[in-house]
Amino acid sequence: MAQTPSPGPAPIPARTVKLVALGDSLTAGYNLPGSAAFAPVLERALRERGHSVEIVNAGVSGDTVQGGLERLDWSVADGTDGVILELGANDALRGLDPAVTRKGLEAIITRLKARGIPVLLAGMYAPRNLGPDYAKRFDSIYPELAKAHGLVLYPFFLEGIAGDRALNQPDLLHPTAEGVRVIVRNILPTVERFLATLPAKP
Repeated sequence: MAQTPSPGPAPIPARTVKLVALGDSLTAGYNLPGSAAFAPVLERALRERGHSVEIVNAGVSGDTVQGGLERLDWSVADGTDGVILELGANDALRGLDPAVTRKGLEAIITRLKARGIPVLLAGMYAPRNLGPDYAKRFDSIYPELAKAHGLVLYPFFLEGIAGDRALNQPDLLHPTAEGVRVIVRNILPTVERFLATLPAKP
């Protein structure tokens, strides 16, 4: 009489990767329902592609890089596997010295690295009405920091929507819900590449 084979060990469920999106109003979802903000939309897109992830929305409207640095330790909890760093747009809108922005971003990156938390750096471009010299100094911050610290870089967070009236709110600064979906669609391959670089944890 044939014996029924005994079942093997139950499969271990994939561990959920915990990310924090640290940013300003572009991350926070200014004027949008909470479910339409960048972090939840990105989380849903990644889950649809088979990734077990949770993404905390740590966006604060109006934040400069300095503001993000000041709240870094409580915005990024222990146990975070990676951070999507999206800050600097308000620095540029206020015409702050790019050297100050660079110093603040580097401090955030360095502090996270000291905690063993990898960073995906989302870049920003300066408004062109501030002149070519300012734009050159500001725009170079992100690729140079990414190179210096070995970070995954997404060159321009607003790629595909900047200046598009159909994808931005009337201020032409903040994306609509559809604009957020375009941002997520464009950044998705870079986030997946970032996930692949994260160290395995039990």
